[in-house]
Amino acid sequence: MSDVLAASRTIVVKVGSALLVDSCGGNLRRDWLTSLSADIAALRREGKQVLLVSSGAIALGRRALNLKNGALRLEESQAAAAAGQVRLAEAYADILKGENIVAAQVLLTLGDTEERRRYLNARATLKTLMALGSVPVINENDTVATAEIRFGDNDRLAARVASMMEADCLVLLSDVDGLYSADPTRDPEARHIPEVEAITPAIEAMAGGSVSGLGHGGMASKLIAAKIATGAGCEVIIAKGKTFHPIAAVRSDARSTRFKASTTSAAARKRWIAGVLKPQGTLVIDAGAVQALALGKSLLPAGIRQVDGRFDRGDAVVVRDGEGREIARGLAAYGAADAERIAGKRSLEIEAILGYRGRDEMIHRDDLALTGLADR
Repeated sequence: MSDVLAASRTIVVKVGSALLVDSCGGNLRRDWLTSLSADIAALRREGKQVLLVSSGAIALGRRALNLKNGALRLEESQAAAAAGQVRLAEAYADILKGENIVAAQVLLTLGDTEERRRYLNARATLKTLMALGSVPVINENDTVATAEIRFGDNDRLAARVASMMEADCLVLLSDVDGLYSADPTRDPEARHIPEVEAITPAIEAMAGGSVSGLGHGGMASKLIAAKIATGAGCEVIIAKGKTFHPIAAVRSDARSTRFKASTTSAAARKRWIAGVLKPQGTLVIDAGAVQALALGKSLLPAGIRQVDGRFDRGDAVVVRDGEGREIARGLAAYGAADAERIAGKRSLEIEAILGYRGRDEMIHRDDLALTGLADR
């Protein structure tokens, strides 16, 4: 199987609890984490951006709090997460520092990837952290999540992050080396599946349960994650991560399963903006701004001539030219009230007008889908 990571620019790596914490004493596997950090440093030397989605906080916290073995009540899980997250973040910060990498802790809930304003805030923060040379270490915010709003496992959280960040590849490091035709621990005739073109009902039927008992995920959750990520244009690799230098092993053709993306990440995001979101307002722009959009540039406040509708930051809006023809759709960086105040103004004037420094663009090109220019 070819090295998918070689052509990837943004990579999300998900680390399961069974890899970080030993099953006997509940201690952190520092030597293993050190080897993973070396793999991450190697990817970054190739110019790639890396985000980590890491489990392990509850497993570490329950040992620190001397919680009994077995299932935990919700409030016990949240307490364990609070105690364990400190230890987990400290370990990542210390070990990544050895590779001259600054680790940054980011805790997310489901709403942070679904509610548009929070989605934009989380996305902007993660992009800024990576631009500053940091590696975000992301976990579900178990200390405040409830049974109703939890992701349920970090496989799906990793898929949501990969989709949000338009990642090229999602690597799910786990205690299994990929997908099998049946549960290999029960069926000696089970066949390893090296590549999956599409996740069909037949593929879904191959999923089994969690092997380690330390995490909530199993192959079923990994297939759900793969559907989310591949639908967003992200390749997915499920690989056994127990060995040292697990990313290097994947790149050296260690056994794994690759799920091919059904589209590109950029196309998936543009389709979502253009066809899924309901517009809440309209921006009328001048001829110069129309030409700029046709060249793939962002929409700046200076090109806006009129603001219609009531919309908030992060809402979808329609962009029209002076004759009322639809040009594009996108996510507004400002609400309607602020958009009216900065319409026709230069980006350098925004802070003086609004009293705070926001985005230079009214709609960034990453949040813009051209819908009418092709027909002109």
